[in-house]
Amino acid sequence: MDLRELEAFQAVVDAGGIGRAALRLHRAQSSITARIRQLETSLGVALFEREGRALRLTAAGDALLGYAGRLLDLAEAARAAVRQDGIGGRLRLGAMESVAASRLPLPLAEFHRRHPEVMVELQTAPSRELIARVQAGALDAAIVGEEVDAARYAGVPLYREELVLVGAHDDPSLASPRLLDGKTVLVFFGQGCAYRRRFEQWLQALRVVPARMLEFASYHALLAAAASGVGVCLIPRSVLAIYPQREALAVAAVPKRVARLQTLLVTPRALHTPALTRLVEALRADASASNAA
Repeated sequence: MDLRELEAFQAVVDAGGIGRAALRLHRAQSSITARIRQLETSLGVALFEREGRALRLTAAGDALLGYAGRLLDLAEAARAAVRQDGIGGRLRLGAMESVAASRLPLPLAEFHRRHPEVMVELQTAPSRELIARVQAGALDAAIVGEEVDAARYAGVPLYREELVLVGAHDDPSLASPRLLDGKTVLVFFGQGCAYRRRFEQWLQALRVVPARMLEFASYHALLAAAASGVGVCLIPRSVLAIYPQREALAVAAVPKRVARLQTLLVTPRALHTPALTRLVEALRADASASNAA
């Protein structure tokens, strides 16, 4: 069963016969008859009964009629969407909170200006949770801070983040991170945070064992605690740049192997929509400009 067969079937019903259907579709009568026979063969049922020169729908034909109309309408809607580049609908985008706060406001605003018919829903979570949501089909794409399975996902490099150590101005551990041994460090809530894992791995390499790790659900709360002298944290410099009380914090560089982190826009390899393609293009352009600055 294909669309041409359904189109012939619909025309015969609407026109009241094969001859008039052929005129309507600008086809030979033999072509319309062949389409109807092919459709009946594929379905394994007769769709018409002859009453003299007239055709009457069988019960099976009557049942098919409603479906045929809906399928043809859907096909026309698909053609219209393709002719209009298919830009529209909903996109579910996930991102780490740091990226959502410091990187996405401007490119998403520009994307909305250019494509107001696309509704972007933004969800924030740690990297591992975002990847799990993409895998489960709950997200169309996600910006994460770690490598993913290349066989399962397409990963587009986006923002190059520089991680820095942040604390109060009088905190000596900013000059010597080994002094964090037996002290308090501040981390983002959840084991799935890429920045937190980077911090923990670095401390392990230094053989530093903090007395405690205080977890925070937002970067503003984490930075406020750091400014108050509660402890130090490892965060992207881009997040620090948008913190209102930036002057209350001191910053120390860390080794390049720790500081450099590449974020990726992750999508399922099987997912390709015009709206998602445009969003990927917009984010890549913004990331390219940001990385070059």
